[in-house]
Amino acid sequence: MRAHIVQALSLPAAAVALLAVAAPPAGTAAAAGAARPTPFARPVTVFVASQGSGTVTPILAATNKAGKAIKVGADPRGIAITPAGKIAYVANTGGIVNVGDTVTPIRTATNTALKPIKVGDQPQSIAITPNGKTAYVVNYLSFTVTPIRIATNTALKPVKVGLYPIAIAITPNGKTAYVASNGGTTVTPIRTATNTALKPIKVGNEPTAIAITPNGKTAYVAVAGSGTVIPVSTATNTAGRPVKVGNYPTAVAITPNGKTAYVVNWGSGTVTPVSTATNKAGSAIKVGQGPDAIAITPDGKTAYVTNWYSGTVTPIRTATNTALGPVKVGHIPVAIAITPDGKTAYAVNDGSGTVTPIRTASNTALPPVRVGSDPYAIAITRG
Repeated sequence: MRAHIVQALSLPAAAVALLAVAAPPAGTAAAAGAARPTPFARPVTVFVASQGSGTVTPILAATNKAGKAIKVGADPRGIAITPAGKIAYVANTGGIVNVGDTVTPIRTATNTALKPIKVGDQPQSIAITPNGKTAYVVNYLSFTVTPIRIATNTALKPVKVGLYPIAIAITPNGKTAYVASNGGTTVTPIRTATNTALKPIKVGNEPTAIAITPNGKTAYVAVAGSGTVIPVSTATNTAGRPVKVGNYPTAVAITPNGKTAYVVNWGSGTVTPVSTATNKAGSAIKVGQGPDAIAITPDGKTAYVTNWYSGTVTPIRTATNTALGPVKVGHIPVAIAITPDGKTAYAVNDGSGTVTPIRTASNTALPPVRVGSDPYAIAITRG
């Protein structure tokens, strides 16, 4: 089991690709008001990082065809894409022998790896500011976060945080990054303008995941050791009253309208909906065994939960908070992400070396796509 955060929930790690459109010259039909040609957009691409092979596999979402694997560092476990969609950053933990401790940038236009960037010990997860200027890398064994200047791909001075940091989320205005330290009891805010850590916020034993509401007012922290989720006010950096959820929560996601936080409870085999207006927990929703990761469709109608031991994904209808029939995927699904149009969810199957596309309209699994060994993390560009 792992402490897993789906980064594309409150702040999409799957980033928006720019549209390249040339302005028509004056006097042309398009300039005069005739129908303009459809703008060219980069194709939506799914990037899957595989621990065992030290690779990232690009998958074209339109065809579900895998491209040539891209060699990165040892044991990649985190991936995030810039808002412009031009660069994917991959955190390489270095594996058991701890060789590497780098982040590999990948140029998405050509699917080529650039020079690796040295960061702290065992980088785990990455978040990127909304303006696309800085990537923040969580270093599990260094107890630090390394900012990377995206314009030059250079690492800046590391920021000291709590013990064994595992998860990070950035506010929609880009002013503050929040880091959950799994080995302690705190969440550390980082002021992104100066890359300075603010006073740690006490939340409880083993905070494992964090997500921020779309309005940026509240960060919800899943605290595994106490079976709670803690609302943190971003205006004051103070923790609210704990909300009791299930046993050992490991992931949290918030609906696009900001009304509900869904907390995945690994130990209970449930998902708990929490009203963000009242911070009251609703009835637990039974899913599969060992639920680990969650993603919500852009229209907010369905949440998809991976079940580690069951080899399934459970769709949840958010209007009624009811679980639908499980979708059979591969062995040990550990991560999930959804395309920008909401039509396809991709489940990453660690034990099968595959990714299973799920058609969200019918909740049916499509043929699995072969990637590298032990795939672990996923991010999707926006076309």
